[in-house]
Amino acid sequence: MGILPTMAFVVRRRTGQWEIRESVTTPSGPRSRTLVTFGVLTGDVLARAEEAATRPIDPARLRRSAWRSGARVAEPEVDRLSRQLVHRMARGDRPNPALSALLSEGLGGRDRIRSDDLALWVGASPEERGEALVDLLSLSDALPPRPREPLRFPRLSTRGAGGG
Repeated sequence: MGILPTMAFVVRRRTGQWEIRESVTTPSGPRSRTLVTFGVLTGDVLARAEEAATRPIDPARLRRSAWRSGARVAEPEVDRLSRQLVHRMARGDRPNPALSALLSEGLGGRDRIRSDDLALWVGASPEERGEALVDLLSLSDALPPRPREPLRFPRLSTRGAGGG
């Protein structure tokens, strides 16, 4: 059995801010401790809470807890980007065929787009692409040189060269 997620929840502070807290068991009984304080629940806030938690947290559960408690919850970035893509496609813009195929595969009922080289490469930043190129060049420098055979030239014949 894997590690159970932490019992994390969202509460409002007197200051108007919000907290993600987790329940912990102590020798004195159950207690809660603050993982992170926020104004708007974002992916960054969830990541900081995950780092501070003693056990894994469930981001979807925390979003639901935030909505129930009245906290402002930012739209997940993937939803925002999806909304933009749908809008642009409705205006006639289309992604290139390779991206279209990956999108069709990912939206065709599967939970994830396959994590092959193409799917990971299409979103790589110029810095990541540069690092990959440097790694590739370093690899090629580390390969042993191919053994070379001595050059062999055809023998030159002096007969019939027609001299005088």
